[in-house]
Amino acid sequence: MFRFEHVSQQPLEDLNFTIEKKDQVILFGPSGAGKSTLLFLLNRLNDPEKGTIYFKDAPISEHPVTELRKKVGLVLQAPNLFPGTVLDNLKYGPSLFGEWQEEDGRRLLDYVQLPSSYLERNVDQLSGGEKQRVSLARTLANSPDVLLLDEPTSALDYRTAEEIEEVLEGLIQEHELTMVMVTHNLNQARRLGTRGLFVADGKLQEDGTIPEMLENPETERLREFLEQ
Repeated sequence: MFRFEHVSQQPLEDLNFTIEKKDQVILFGPSGAGKSTLLFLLNRLNDPEKGTIYFKDAPISEHPVTELRKKVGLVLQAPNLFPGTVLDNLKYGPSLFGEWQEEDGRRLLDYVQLPSSYLERNVDQLSGGEKQRVSLARTLANSPDVLLLDEPTSALDYRTAEEIEEVLEGLIQEHELTMVMVTHNLNQARRLGTRGLFVADGKLQEDGTIPEMLENPETERLREFLEQ
């Protein structure tokens, strides 16, 4: 699905790896390692300084940005909702492509376990956890193949974070989504990820299965990181 060939974008250098369809990838590493930078390369919020990224076997630069971002949805740490109602937010993306159907709002809120009465609610009236659910539903409204998640639960309290995690897990399984998620929470990495990319000192240090990487790190750098 994605292929990185000798990709560099400060602070990252010479990245080479592939992400396959339905992979559930966790990006982790120390603060400032470039995890979000890497994530944003996947939907062209960043473009690489060197090297080539391929999406579905074509250079990512050949995909029109609006269509790419429809297929590669991004959910940020802070739910960046537009002013207005929940419905205004959900229908925005599909309306650009003439794809919004009236019944979609109810279906999308059902996905993220919110009642349909929330459609007419102003986003200013929502709690942090509710905003993050709506943010997730808004991304799903575009029927993405890939879900990019940049620490989507780190601003939430423990119980709300757990609920969002459960919603995510269900959605990824149900829609057979490819997921790439940045998290600093290694318990969350264990629960949601099957594959890990450990980034530190500008390099992709390890690429493997999550349980194996966390229990038997191959590199000294990952061992040090896990001991901190």
